[in-house]
Amino acid sequence: MIEKFLYEQQDPKAVEKVYSRLVELLPPGEDTLYIATQKKPLVNLLPDCIVITNRRVLFFSPANLGLSLKFVDFVWKDIADVSMKEEIIGSVFTIKTTQGAEMSVDYLPKVQGRKLYQFSQECRENERKREELHKVQNTPYMSFEAPAPQSYTPPVAPTPPPAPAPEPVVEQKPDELTEKLKKLKLLFDNGLISQEEYNQKKLELLSEL
Repeated sequence: MIEKFLYEQQDPKAVEKVYSRLVELLPPGEDTLYIATQKKPLVNLLPDCIVITNRRVLFFSPANLGLSLKFVDFVWKDIADVSMKEEIIGSVFTIKTTQGAEMSVDYLPKVQGRKLYQFSQECRENERKREELHKVQNTPYMSFEAPAPQSYTPPVAPTPPPAPAPEPVVEQKPDELTEKLKKLKLLFDNGLISQEEYNQKKLELLSEL
């Protein structure tokens, strides 16, 4: 079963220990995609290992002089960034979580570092798609009903204010003295009174002013 993880300079003993532990840890439906093993220069008795699954990334470290393994894992939705840096001897694989934690392993064979980065990016992209699909499926359905037609009421022109009532024309009564003078002149013109009577009567009327 472990042969498929031994084609890129992996340490067979380290892979065997990690894989036997994975059989106990992983639930059904979680598949191991890649196992990388550290290759320290000179002495490489207790290498660290990194495991990529479709749901998480696990970091294994030997403990008790290699008699046991301790590990820490991070699910993909909690991983904010993945990076791989190639150095003179091997490569360094690093992850950063959304909570600010950071985990890395150095002295990984470069080919393994590249594969770790490749599988990690694929898993992160798949996780992003699952989250988007989950959001879409859990979005409440909203119905948009057309608004009911509204009756149109034409605007009413404002009623002009009533025109002011015309002021009553006050007929002025003709002046009484003038009327008397006109009548007097009329009598004189018609020869009903003499010039002397006209003059005298006219003086009398004027004296009333």
